[in-house]
Amino acid sequence: MTQSIATMTLVVADYDAAITFYREQLSFVLITDTDMGDGKRWVLVAPEGGRGTRLLLAKADGAEQSNAVGNQTGGRVMGFLETDDFATDHAAMVARGVKFLEAPRYEAYGSVAVFEDLYGNRWDLIEPKL
Repeated sequence: MTQSIATMTLVVADYDAAITFYREQLSFVLITDTDMGDGKRWVLVAPEGGRGTRLLLAKADGAEQSNAVGNQTGGRVMGFLETDDFATDHAAMVARGVKFLEAPRYEAYGSVAVFEDLYGNRWDLIEPKL
């Protein structure tokens, strides 16, 4: 049996603000935005040309979910955005206003820099060494 993780949920405060961030600042594509009624939408985004996991942007419903927005992993890096051209992608993201928390690092496993999404969730931009 072959399995893979296709989609991960990311709890957001606002659908449209999250779509704008992921499309304009990270250059993700909007795969689908379907009205599900009662203010809920099925919103999927993913890196353009990517073959990996997609993000389901889910609007927080209630206090518990609202409290998780921006801190879904307790301050740890939440996601790893892999690239095959770290320098170009890093420069483009900086130019588009993505907030990096550190200068690029060159580790034994690859080139990496931590950035935040619009709510403060931490991500690694990483070009792994092969």
